[in-house]
Amino acid sequence: MTAVAIIQARMASTRLPGKVLADLNGMPVLGWVTRAAAAIPGIDRIVVATSVNVTDDAVARWCKDNGVRCVRGSESDVLGRYAQAARSESASVVMRLTADCPLLDPHVCGQVVSLLRRTGADFASCSDPVTWPDGLDCEVFTAAALEAAAREATRPGDREHITRFIRAHRRRFRVEALICPIPGLARERWTLDTPADLDFLRAIAARLPKDRPPSFMDVLAVLDQAPELRKINESAAYNLGALTARAIDRPITPPTFAQSNDFYRRASRVIPLGSQTFSKARMQYPQDCAPLFLTHGSGGRVWDIDGNEYVDMICGLLPVVLGYRDPDVDTAIRRQLARGISFSLATTLEAELAERLVEIVPCAEMVRFGKNGTDATSACIRLARAYTGRDRVLACGYHGWQDWYIGATTRSKGVPPAVRNLTTLVPYDDLSAVARQFEEGSGDIAAVILEPMNATTPKEGYLAGLRDLAHRHGALLVFDEVITGFRFALGGAQSLFGVTPDLAAFGKGLGNGMPISAVVGRADIMSEMEEVFFSGTFGGEALSLAAAIAVIDKMRNEPVIETLARTGETLAAGARERISRHGLDGVLSIGGHPSWMLLRFADQPTARKEAIRTLFIREMLRNGVLILGSHNICYAHGPNEVAHVLSAYDEALARVAKALGTGDLAGVLGIPPIEPIFRVR
Repeated sequence: MTAVAIIQARMASTRLPGKVLADLNGMPVLGWVTRAAAAIPGIDRIVVATSVNVTDDAVARWCKDNGVRCVRGSESDVLGRYAQAARSESASVVMRLTADCPLLDPHVCGQVVSLLRRTGADFASCSDPVTWPDGLDCEVFTAAALEAAAREATRPGDREHITRFIRAHRRRFRVEALICPIPGLARERWTLDTPADLDFLRAIAARLPKDRPPSFMDVLAVLDQAPELRKINESAAYNLGALTARAIDRPITPPTFAQSNDFYRRASRVIPLGSQTFSKARMQYPQDCAPLFLTHGSGGRVWDIDGNEYVDMICGLLPVVLGYRDPDVDTAIRRQLARGISFSLATTLEAELAERLVEIVPCAEMVRFGKNGTDATSACIRLARAYTGRDRVLACGYHGWQDWYIGATTRSKGVPPAVRNLTTLVPYDDLSAVARQFEEGSGDIAAVILEPMNATTPKEGYLAGLRDLAHRHGALLVFDEVITGFRFALGGAQSLFGVTPDLAAFGKGLGNGMPISAVVGRADIMSEMEEVFFSGTFGGEALSLAAAIAVIDKMRNEPVIETLARTGETLAAGARERISRHGLDGVLSIGGHPSWMLLRFADQPTARKEAIRTLFIREMLRNGVLILGSHNICYAHGPNEVAHVLSAYDEALARVAKALGTGDLAGVLGIPPIEPIFRVR
């Protein structure tokens, strides 16, 4: 097997023209890179790939003068140029390097080569996910994978970014990653893109050994001795979002879902509905024209098994509040993984996380952990019944799948009538309806449980009035903050609205996708947990506890909550403007908190709202947005994601308006409309 390192090198640069031949301590930047590449274990030879543009003649001359093989090709079709260079060297394994990384570490690159070979992968890198310093980037892939990409990739972005097609199709290509063993290095910037970067690199290079390529440990030693050097280019952005900072290509043709549909047939033979979750199942998406299985996510984006890319407006049904593969949370998980996952006794993590919740959540005096929101809401109800000695519950909103709640909905199959009759659903923002239940309840109501806010902001005095009403009748007030917690405010909606319940359930965003929930509340009520049986093997599972600690610490140190609201406001304003522009004000409206806006469709004289919603979702999917019926914002959603979603809105709303104009939207849709699982809001 012939392994060839191909170095991308061009003189053109928006911020620093000619950077690849800029002098760095007596040697051009390209010289530093070729010297490092030649020292990589497992690499047989190196090639510089540049364009046929006259501005890159200087690169070709330098290569000729220094005995470095140079291949020239299309300036715009970088993927084709790479494939051409690989063919010219009869490569079986290709390493992609860039000429703006003069501090490239040969030993790190060698590990990536070994990772590819020893795992039988098609692609391996030290840059996806980002855990190493920006400037050590190295990707290795098989020539067969490169040829497949060169032959099949059609989107302009896939021709410009060599490995994007391979990384997107992860069911087809096996992808591996070399993770940096030292946490926190992803925030180091050692690449060359600006004049400040060049000044930084010159200061570093002057302190490095001159007789060999530097290792990343050499660079860290310099920075440990002179940490002030980091200030030279500190204004430049880190590479944490490099993989998703680009705009998403608009699909040339509508995406296809052949692999999703095929795999559904396989999955449905062994899994009811082919999915573990109703809201992720086929029945909740447009028939035969939607993705059904995902392979990976990064930031605020996901990829399906057909290789289609989407801005994710679902975010795992709201747990992914920071973004996929958040570096701080993932680092915490990896560090805990090295210690263990589940133990025979409690770990200190339980108390450490509980203490943080007590500090930030107004009603939290004591804490117990579960694995999902249903665990937490059900524990709250059991506690309320134990504390009050009563059985009945008043519920408002969605509270999970356990008998006590789901028995009161249209999804009550399997729940005994005796259990169903113990829960009564009440409307939101209606104190009089709750008062009537208390008056008719003869003192048998244990608790009122509700989502403190969903599609609408509570009326002035509603939440406080609900608390007073419950207490006056000897009942408890329980907030279901599974969604609102770590999204509306760090301490939840109770912190945002200044109303403290007796108990509260948290989940979803607490672990940024890890399975964890929390029951919090007054100590006198929570102490019932010493006798009330709420106990599970995985209540103290350590990876989720470590992740939750990292989430809270990040939310304390960074403007996460403010950013969620700001991004959501921008998206909602843009969507509302487009709704009006397309004449659909009476068809679609948006309401709720900016970080979690709900879309509401209205029946029209010629079309049911379910059919309108289905057409809208289908068109959003066709334009690269994964959405169900809400804006589930995450911290990683940036300007590019917002712009893409709004562009998709334009396309989808235009299609809806045109279909309504025909008077036969159902005929235009051509598939059965998505019917709700059941109505809760």
